[in-house]
Amino acid sequence: MKAKQLIALAPEIYLVLATLYYWVLTANFFNPFAIVLLTILLYQLIFRKFATGIIIASIFILLNLYMIFALLSELSEFTEPNENYNNLLFIGSLFIALNLLAGIFMFWKYLKTKIV
Repeated sequence: MKAKQLIALAPEIYLVLATLYYWVLTANFFNPFAIVLLTILLYQLIFRKFATGIIIASIFILLNLYMIFALLSELSEFTEPNENYNNLLFIGSLFIALNLLAGIFMFWKYLKTKIV
């Protein structure tokens, strides 16, 4: 694969890696959410269908916008900023931002292929 092809597949590859990361963190081998999500993402990575690309990207964007509110809710439970607060703020914000960027790039990529 050429570098340009890998860059074009970067959002899907990142989302597959993020799903694997989530699956490992759950410490549950049979995680139906991770299995279904990973199957859908791998299908999209292999076949690159327009409709599924737009749907996956839209769902990921909406879920991560929801996760922003979940992060803010968790942060509001701290009475004073400490190390756990800072870790949650930094790592949570970074993870959500990367997911949002991957979803936006994926959405734009499939939208652009339909327009052109």
